[in-house]
Amino acid sequence: MSMVGIIGGSGLDDPRFFENPREVKLDTPYGALSSPLRCGKLDGRDVVLLARHGRHHEIPPSQINNRANIWALREVGCSHILATAACGSLREEIGRGVIVLPDQFIDFTRHRAVTFHDRFEPGAENARHCPMADPFDHELRQIILTAGGHLGIPVRDGGVILTIEGPRFSTRAESRMFRVWGADLINMTVAPEAILANELGLPYAVIAVVTDFDSWREGEPPLRVDELLSVFGDNVGRVTRLILDAAPGIADTETLNTEHCRVIPSENAGCATPTSRLRQG
Repeated sequence: MSMVGIIGGSGLDDPRFFENPREVKLDTPYGALSSPLRCGKLDGRDVVLLARHGRHHEIPPSQINNRANIWALREVGCSHILATAACGSLREEIGRGVIVLPDQFIDFTRHRAVTFHDRFEPGAENARHCPMADPFDHELRQIILTAGGHLGIPVRDGGVILTIEGPRFSTRAESRMFRVWGADLINMTVAPEAILANELGLPYAVIAVVTDFDSWREGEPPLRVDELLSVFGDNVGRVTRLILDAAPGIADTETLNTEHCRVIPSENAGCATPTSRLRQG
């Protein structure tokens, strides 16, 4: 049976839907996680919850230790990752409160560690270039779409999500440029999270909740954090219901399509030797 890792964004790191919750602290070769892991059962299936920005939302987007977070989820046995994220819309037809399952991303970050492969071992055969043509797992996305159908929750299938560095929001010129590039959504966390999950061979999908129209839209006042959090908070219940309905189906899935991924052989990883240690807390 598979185990699902859930990466919670703003307002979605509440463990109350767990059965038999316990806290697990983990040391990784990449440093500290955003938060201790909360492990438990969901409808009898094992799940692990990670607060991406920390328990008190104290970690800015560019300071999230994505490598430690993704490594830790694999170390405790997660076979799939289901993430949540607030995002802005770059399209008139994708309004506030819409839930989207992106199928492509654009990485516009500049200061983040974007790979586990800091170096290659000698020899061209040891080059580690992870395929990234389809970064969000198709089967995992289908399970979430099916959950939306069961619950009567509309979920938009597909879209391009662009990740900026943050923590500032976009200028109007930047926002309009991103629209020309073909992006549909904008956020600050999906990259390199999705990249790293793919490098470790972990099927990954993100449930994106639209909170605003970024800054491209004429007549829209500048975005404020309190407005963003208010819209996201209004939709936490729907996203939580999606996760509750989808997680058991994911956990029952023996093998999803991971042909586009390449699991890192430890002897060629080009990073610190895995010395992670579990500490029950």
